[in-house]
This record gives sequence, C-alpha cells and structure tokens, in this order.
Amino acid sequence: MAHPVFARLYARVRPTLDEQGVAEHRRRLLRDLAGRVLEVGAGDGGNFAHYPPEVTEVVAVEPEAYLRARAERHATTAPVRVEVVNSTAERLPLDDGAVDAVVASLVLCSVPDQAVALAEAFRVLRPGGELRFYEHVVATSGRLRGVQKVLDATIYPPLSGGCHLHRDTAAAITTAGFTITTLDRFNFPPTGPNPAAPHILGRALRPDS
Repeated sequence: MAHPVFARLYARVRPTLDEQGVAEHRRRLLRDLAGRVLEVGAGDGGNFAHYPPEVTEVVAVEPEAYLRARAERHATTAPVRVEVVNSTAERLPLDDGAVDAVVASLVLCSVPDQAVALAEAFRVLRPGGELRFYEHVVATSGRLRGVQKVLDATIYPPLSGGCHLHRDTAAAITTAGFTITTLDRFNFPPTGPNPAAPHILGRALRPDS
C-alpha cells in the first residue's frame, strides 16, 4: 500500500532526525560490512552515505515511488555502488543465497507481514551471512506496552505510513531461523514520552546448515 503523504513527511524530517542521533545509529548498524548487501526498505537512501568501502554492491529495495526516486538520487553520491530497485520485502528480486548481508533499518515495523519479510531475508542471505537490524519495537515495560497496543489497534498505523508500535521484532528474527549475536536496547529519543522510543540495534547470523 502506498503512503505518499507520509513518504514526503519522512523525507523532510529524516535529515533532522539524523542530526539528532539517528546518523550515529546508522553508522553503528553498517560498521564492518563487506561484500554484496541487500537493504530492505531503503527509504530515501539515508543509509547510503554510511556504507564502508569494503561493501562491493548494495541492492536497495524500496517500493514507494517518491522515496525510491530520492534514493536513486542519493545513490549517485554514495561511496559504494548502489542499485535501487522497485520491489517489496515480501518478494525480494534475488536468488537464494545471493548476498553476504541483509540490512533492515526502520522497516520491519511497517512491512505488512513481518514473518514473510524475514523469511525472504533468510532466503536471499548466504549461509553464515549476517542480518543487521535497527528497529523501533514493543516496550519492555507493561504500561508503555499497553499504550502501544491500543495505538496499534487504532490511530497509529494510518497516521504513520503503516508503521506498528507493538511488534516484538527480536523474537520474530529468532523465529525466522536467525541466531542473534548482538542486541542493544535503547530509547530514542532518550528522554520524554514517546510510544515509538524503544529501539533495538543488532546483528544476527543465518546458520551455516
């Protein structure tokens, strides 16, 4: 489903959020990557500038037309080769085991079917390859979890481009067959009431067998 109004709002506020701390999260997410990488839901290309030179190619999937056009422009100034393609997380245009790493950055909150998206990431990742993830997730505290659940069932997805607050993405990654090797939980922004503040950032392996 297209969300053209939210796409334009996101593209406008994304640079400000990067200045407030998201850019550092992006750098942590992409640090030490190498080889061929698939980025799921690339948005307007906010990650592109942070890929290290050891990355030989980024295949960046983005289904939203406005964001994809902006990502294509940002790809021209990226420090690595980036190909932006029109597809979805649930139907990735790559063969089995085609990439060394998959990057999911603030996208698993909004995919229509998280389990299918993660199964596709698992499929295109080579055995022993790595999933890098940076997502806002369900809270660990009971009160905030309750608020998130109510907002998820009412106003939040329509206002936020299909985004969900109440997803336990770490659990979903494990259920999909990945082995989480590092997991950092933090709030962003770090202060003030915000139902989307709980975040995770980490790495997970696709087992060799």
